[in-house]
Amino acid sequence: MKRFSLSNDNARIPTWTGATSQRCLARTGAREPCVPGSLRLPSTRKIPPDWRTAMPTSSNTRTGTHAPHSPNVLFFFTDDQRFDTIRALADEFPHAKQLSTPNLDALVRRGTTFTHAHIPGGTCPAVCMPSRAMLHSGRTLFHLDGCGENIPDEHVTLGECFRNAGYETFGTGKWHNGPAAFNRSFSHGDEIFFGGMNDHWNVPAYYYDPSGRYESRCAYVENWELSNHVAHRACDHIHAGRHSTDLFTDAAIDFLRNRDVSHPFFCYVSLMAPHDPRTMPERFRRMYNPDEIELPANFMAQHPLDTGALRIRDELLAGFPRTPEEVRQHLAEYYAMISHLDDAFGRLMGALESSGELENTIIVFAGDNGLAVGQHGLMGKQSLYDHSVRVPLVFAGPGIPSGERRDAFAYLSDVFPTLCDLTSCDIPPSVEGLSLAPIITDGCTEGRESLYLAYDRTLRGVRKGRFKLVEYAVDGHRETQLFDLVDDPDELRNLAREDRMEAMLHDLRAELYHLRDVWDDRVHATGRTFWAEYDAANV
Repeated sequence: MKRFSLSNDNARIPTWTGATSQRCLARTGAREPCVPGSLRLPSTRKIPPDWRTAMPTSSNTRTGTHAPHSPNVLFFFTDDQRFDTIRALADEFPHAKQLSTPNLDALVRRGTTFTHAHIPGGTCPAVCMPSRAMLHSGRTLFHLDGCGENIPDEHVTLGECFRNAGYETFGTGKWHNGPAAFNRSFSHGDEIFFGGMNDHWNVPAYYYDPSGRYESRCAYVENWELSNHVAHRACDHIHAGRHSTDLFTDAAIDFLRNRDVSHPFFCYVSLMAPHDPRTMPERFRRMYNPDEIELPANFMAQHPLDTGALRIRDELLAGFPRTPEEVRQHLAEYYAMISHLDDAFGRLMGALESSGELENTIIVFAGDNGLAVGQHGLMGKQSLYDHSVRVPLVFAGPGIPSGERRDAFAYLSDVFPTLCDLTSCDIPPSVEGLSLAPIITDGCTEGRESLYLAYDRTLRGVRKGRFKLVEYAVDGHRETQLFDLVDDPDELRNLAREDRMEAMLHDLRAELYHLRDVWDDRVHATGRTFWAEYDAANV
């Protein structure tokens, strides 16, 4: 079994400054705002030339010319990162001006960003599990195996597709969709976490096992401080005192240094950050003063409607009612984790540049779902508001326009066929996503006209044009929300009961019922429950 040795010598791993650039954004002409005084950037030592200036800067579209060999793919995937947390997008999402993300900013300038990338929601409170299953299988929400805890053999995975095409495939970090699917996807791996969440400083990890058995070689005790609740996690080893973001990033860096250069590579780096528990190295925590954090415009002390998930684990992370002070503290920690992962992303890009493969690598950055963190009185992601279902999505690399944005509707399940098209790999028949390649390379405007949204057994919704409809069916009661997301991006003004919106409400409900049938929602257990409740509930 090929093993990749992890080095603890941080001096060998390039690090990059948090200095921001004043170059204009290609599409908007807006200058990147300066880092506000409330952000105290960590000091850095003298550095080698920045990867951010080494990436191709032309905004040419596909020319029909080919690289000497197939392009590599490097996929950097984060956990619970909202769509509006990249500073370079602050002209469009003002909330992002509070963050320091110089390396993700550089990627936005060098690539094409989808500003309306979504997940459809989830069929269980652990929204990240079906989200990741959709990403890796290209399947739609109600065509997954259960909640996505496994990806069956008949659903070809993203990594498996590239592996079958002759790529060396490597995976590290969080994998929430079963060991068997991981081993089908990757020919190599290291520091693998099979699970949903954990202490970032004590990750129960596995080395890659070609047999796929991943038998426990040590027992990690979770929640040891609670005498009445002791749980055990199986793993190979624990790097106590090493943060998950650095652990997984360094594993990927070692892969880039030691890989088989005779094959193109597909490298998947899946972080646990910025998912709680929100801990990070001290230098990043000090960048954000909770007292100086701006509350979101849609901060509420409590949610006005019953979502059916108001007392699940995520919602218990803060007290009831929510207070500005507590939410500011949560946001400061959330932003600090994002700045930490941005720093790790910069180190990874530095290693890619050092390998000589930067200009022949397609880079994808995305998140698995959003997070409320105080918006609408919620803390988690178990809703259909934009803060929960919209995600960051950026593509960069050969043939991809630089500094451009696309406002076309996209799902994470579209990433699979998109990467196939960008690398000339065949799209497996099991994939149901829509390739975004024509939208990326040619600015094609043809895409989805609407998005279907669903959460568990209680919420269903549709986004069409500027409007979003959300239907609630909880404990025998129905509620309706209708938002104009152009005039009301914070989803504060419910238009459902306004007479002037009657025709729009009728149109959106017709679209909801149509997509319900297209998506086989009523065939799925959660859909059967929702629609039975919806039809029987009192309005």
